[in-house]
Amino acid sequence: MAGYLVSDARKVTTHRFFEMKQKGEKISMLTSYDFTTAGIVDKAGVDSILIGDSASNVMAGNATTLPITVDQMIYHAKSVARAVQRALVLCDMPFGSYQIDRHEGLKNAIRIMKESGCDALKLEGGVEIIDTVKGILDAGIPVCGHLGLTPQSINKFGTYAVRAKEEEEAKKLIDDAILLDKAGCFAIVLEKVPAALATEVTKVVKCPTIGIGAGNGTDGQVLVIDDMLGKTQGFSPKFLRRYADLGTIMTDAIGQYVTDVKSGDFPNESESY
Repeated sequence: MAGYLVSDARKVTTHRFFEMKQKGEKISMLTSYDFTTAGIVDKAGVDSILIGDSASNVMAGNATTLPITVDQMIYHAKSVARAVQRALVLCDMPFGSYQIDRHEGLKNAIRIMKESGCDALKLEGGVEIIDTVKGILDAGIPVCGHLGLTPQSINKFGTYAVRAKEEEEAKKLIDDAILLDKAGCFAIVLEKVPAALATEVTKVVKCPTIGIGAGNGTDGQVLVIDDMLGKTQGFSPKFLRRYADLGTIMTDAIGQYVTDVKSGDFPNESESY
């Protein structure tokens, strides 16, 4: 199955990510949390589908990503993996599942991989979690890093503002990226960091970088699908481009359905047995 405007129907793997970076081919990534949406996203030709812990916000209505559990992430990831034929399926490890120690992180990583059917896992942080990252990689599980604004640390930051604008934090981000790259991560997400810094990181690491609010100098981009399709309301960061207004389309359609039911117009004779 070749996706929309995608001629290469091969399954996207971590090796393909490296190939794409070497060829200068940008990597497209979107989130999905359910079977139906993931099938559409995969058919459209997206290179990677992320089951983000943003499901905590988008699917469950929580204010942060912190409350979502391993069990809930497995449920969403399993639903997505069943639908996908081409895209690389990447799953977030939720808060608390890998920060305790290497053993706990490895145990949860193995469980998520075994029960969900996803292709790889994503963890937030650099030097603080490098031992856990190495343990997961040693177990044969592909790992994607995540630096910059790391939403699981929101209570430490106290804000969702752009990260690494100051020299000291920028230097740490570069050092962390090099550390993750050398450990063997197949990709690194860079979230809400200055474009120039993201471009610099992209040049110094061998693995691809995936940006969100990090400018156009990264090797790929990721967005939350409910944001880019206009289903979410009241969230309009600078980096977000809305490709549709499904919120309005859905509201109008549902409103028309209610009107038709109330008036007796639905179902009509042709819609009845």
